This record gives sequence, structure tokens and C-alpha cells, in this order.
Amino acid sequence: MSCTINVLNGKRVGLLGVPLGFGAGKIGSELGTEAIRLSKVRGDSLAEHIRNLGGVAIDYGNAEIIKPTGPDTGNPKYLREMTASCQNIANAVKNMLADGAFPVILGGDHSIAIGTFSAISSFYRENGREIGLIWFDAHADINTPETTMTGNIHGMPLAVLLGEGASELVNLEGFSPKLNKKYFAHVGARDIDPGERSRIEALGLRDHFFTMSDIDKRGMTACVEDAIKIASSAPGGFAVTFDVDMIDPRFAPGSGTLVRGGATYREAHLALEIIAESGYLRSFEIVEVNPLLDQSNITVELAVELILSALGKTIL
Repeated sequence: MSCTINVLNGKRVGLLGVPLGFGAGKIGSELGTEAIRLSKVRGDSLAEHIRNLGGVAIDYGNAEIIKPTGPDTGNPKYLREMTASCQNIANAVKNMLADGAFPVILGGDHSIAIGTFSAISSFYRENGREIGLIWFDAHADINTPETTMTGNIHGMPLAVLLGEGASELVNLEGFSPKLNKKYFAHVGARDIDPGERSRIEALGLRDHFFTMSDIDKRGMTACVEDAIKIASSAPGGFAVTFDVDMIDPRFAPGSGTLVRGGATYREAHLALEIIAESGYLRSFEIVEVNPLLDQSNITVELAVELILSALGKTIL
């Protein structure tokens, strides 16, 4: 076991599993929750690593997921089950926040962000503040039922949080939008659908997207610092949702929607180290880890390492 470093200074860190995978086109991301929770990285579990950083790790178990009983060809797919599950997810996250814990959310596919950020936004709204969001992803996830090519909800959560899409999801927690676009930033996009490109332009969000081309030209540090500047202008700070497919498949093969040309192992850690140093991070979520597609558990272990970087762990 590694020696204790008091990075977290006694902070209460809540772990919540969200084993939901039916928002994606491939099965397996629902298994990421337990794989991350139970994985031993250099001999310690995630909770043990958090304690080694000086934090108080509290495991809140898993949010209740309402699973489909059969196939669905609708658009969006599994809307009834997703709506019920996202409400359960939102309740679980709000419980953690009310308990004074810093949420670390273990996905699950990226549709879970509908429930998790709805809860975070609602909690801060009830306390008179807006909160920002930084979205790490190879994809924009801003499809609507009108633009989607698959009907899979894991390609729609950003649109829902911005107030577009199925009303059942848009109106969770009784208000919409959950996210003020001026406090939103996206890092790492390299695979954007035509309909998504049109929505980004129509919403005036191009300057809020830091694509892999931008990262190539300017470097990860400059792009993440700009993303922080945007998201941290929200009075409540910001949340982070991190899709592991933002990272190049060489370093993170265990995800269902791989796209070549992503961030390197060190670029991903650097981004989260900079975010941790900013002091504005209010919750962290990691999604789309699919153990069925992983190789030698490297994506699962990377997910643990990324969580620790977001919590403030550094090389020295």
C-alpha cells in the first residue's frame, strides 16, 4: 500500500455506481461500475486510494436502474426505462450532495449524465447558484431524436441538458434547461455527426468546443485552461463528465465507440490534473468503460487512475 498523502484534507468523497448500459448500442458498459469499483491498481482499490490521498471514501452503492424487458426500436430507444432510471440516478446523486459528499460517479454509458447532471444542477439551483460543466468526449452527444442515426440515448445527453429532446428527459427535476450554455465546454471531440454540427452552429457553441484539432494546434494545457475559464464562470463551479473514448484506443481499448486519434495517456491525466488544481471541480463522472471490450484490464485501471488525478493526485 502506498503512503498517505493528505491531498484531500479529510474531504468526504462519495462513490456512486450507475450500472446502466442500455443507452448504448453495445452491451457491456453497465459492467464498468463494478469493474472500476473493485479493480486493484498497484494493490489498492479505488476507495483505498482515496483514503491514501487523505480523503474519507463513502460508498453509496448503486443507483436503481429500471432495465428493459425486451428490444425497443423506438426513437429514442428505451425512453420509459431511461426516464425512470434517470430519476432514480438524480435522487441518488442529490442524496450524496445533501450529505456533503463530493460525488464520484462510476458509469455506465453516457446517457447517465442526464440523471447525474440534472441532480447537480437542481441541487445548486435550490441553493441559488448555477453550475458549469466540462464534457470530455470523442463525440458531441448533442443529437436529438430528429438528428440521431441510431436512436441510442447515449448520443443525446448533452442536447437533453441544454433543453432539447424527449420532454420526459428534458423536464426531469421540473425545470429546463439544466445547463446554461455559456457555462459549458467540451474537450476532445473528433467524431461529430452532421446533425450535431448543425446544432452546435445554431446554438453558437463552436467556441465552447475544443476539438482534437484544437488540441493538436494549441496543446492540451491551453485548451483545458480555456475550458476551465468558461465553466468556472458559473457561480457554483463546475462538474466534469469524462467519456473514456476521448482517449486514443491505444491507451483505452475498452469502450464501445472507439475513434482513432484521441488524447494520449499523459494528455488525459494532464487535463484532469489542471482541473483539480483549479479548485472549481464539484463532481466527477467517468463513463463508457466496457470490460467486455477491454484488453488486460488497462481501460478499467486507467479509469481509476483518472479519478485519482481529478481528485488531486500528482506525480510528486
